[in-house]
Amino acid sequence: MLTLHHLENSQSIRVLWLLEELGAEYKILHFKRDAATSLAPEDFKKLHITGTSPCISDGELVLPETNAILDYIMDKYGDKGLRPAAGDPDRAQYLYWFHAAQGSFMPLLLDALIFKRMSAKTPFFIRPVIRFVVNKVRENYLVPRLERLLSHIETTLAANTWFAGDKFTAADIVMGYCMDVAAVRVGMDDSYPNAQRFLRQMRQRPGFIAAMKKNGDFKPFAE
Repeated sequence: MLTLHHLENSQSIRVLWLLEELGAEYKILHFKRDAATSLAPEDFKKLHITGTSPCISDGELVLPETNAILDYIMDKYGDKGLRPAAGDPDRAQYLYWFHAAQGSFMPLLLDALIFKRMSAKTPFFIRPVIRFVVNKVRENYLVPRLERLLSHIETTLAANTWFAGDKFTAADIVMGYCMDVAAVRVGMDDSYPNAQRFLRQMRQRPGFIAAMKKNGDFKPFAE
């Protein structure tokens, strides 16, 4: 049976959500983060050489990486329309957002977290220098890219119900985690009304509600 090795407060929520959307049969093993470091515990890191979340196992197979996992699961259980087929008018938008989540959005969200921690947790005697450098990088690199991407998201969701069109797809699952994080980490607030509408409708889906019941308390890292 497929097993989800589920690390708390992580991108693993996407896999759990997909499994619930598909009504798939699976087993879930919960892992707690280290209270001091917020990192995954050692027994989780031993699952795969990369030590990253999310991670599933299926027989002898151990597979990390969000999009690889989602495609593997949809191949195994059927996608129930969550992947527009080749030739579908929504296919290109689906592919773009399915991969933009990990290729564009998550790196920026991770950079935002790292910069916040660099400014807050460096030794006090070098903190002013670090903050100066971090602020310059944020101003010239991070903020402009985030603003362009958030604007693109807002425009897309003004035209569409979901990211790939008017039908819910796996692109919404991978983007959903990013949107939750962006709402607490990079100022994706009520000035982005369509993004906020997406979050509301995402949280109303039965599959998401079921996933959150199995997940427990979910608090994306703000800093």
